[in-house]
Amino acid sequence: QVQLVESGGGLVQPGGSLRLSCTASGFTSDYVIGWFCQAPGKEREGVACLSVNKGSNTAEGATVYGDSMKGRFTISRDNAKNTVYLQMNSLKPEDTAVYYCATSLSGCGPDYSTPNGYWGQGTQVFVSS
Repeated sequence: QVQLVESGGGLVQPGGSLRLSCTASGFTSDYVIGWFCQAPGKEREGVACLSVNKGSNTAEGATVYGDSMKGRFTISRDNAKNTVYLQMNSLKPEDTAVYYCATSLSGCGPDYSTPNGYWGQGTQVFVSS
């Protein structure tokens, strides 16, 4: 059974950094995994994703969505820990949202706002002084 366990959210001041973690288990084939977020009163927004080759247990095709996120957010994977990270730097108040780790059956695609696989429970990121 697929499980996604997230951690790492919290309160941070503008300009600060946070690293979100998502430990994935239960996959038996290649999969796509990433992050999307949803702020109060706003639509979901794709954040980043990558593909995992189950056979070699390696990741490829890291993608960050959104011009406001590129250059500040990075997605990566620790292959030994089966954990995907979202490193968020230079955080802004508008980054405040619940961030969800999720898988997709349709690849990363041009938009990761509503991935059609498994979703984690979400972790709150609050950027405020």
